[in-house]
Amino acid sequence: MLVTVASIFTDLFVLVFTFLLIVRVIASYIVQPGGRFFTSLVAVTEPVVMPFRRVLPQTPGLDLAPLVTFFALRLAQYLVHQLLGV
Repeated sequence: MLVTVASIFTDLFVLVFTFLLIVRVIASYIVQPGGRFFTSLVAVTEPVVMPFRRVLPQTPGLDLAPLVTFFALRLAQYLVHQLLGV
């Protein structure tokens, strides 16, 4: 039972955070950066994205941190499933 709950929680977290990352990337092209919506979205996603941004080389006009964050979340999800035997 606990294994199932942990698996469902991990899947739900990765799903919601992936959705937020996609919305953030799309919003960065359409919404004004100073708006409440965008500021709130960045406040929610930035704690997870920032460590990858610090490690990745800066490329002008292209932020790869959300993409790397997505793959890291999927890797973490895979590892949790392997550890739990799901």
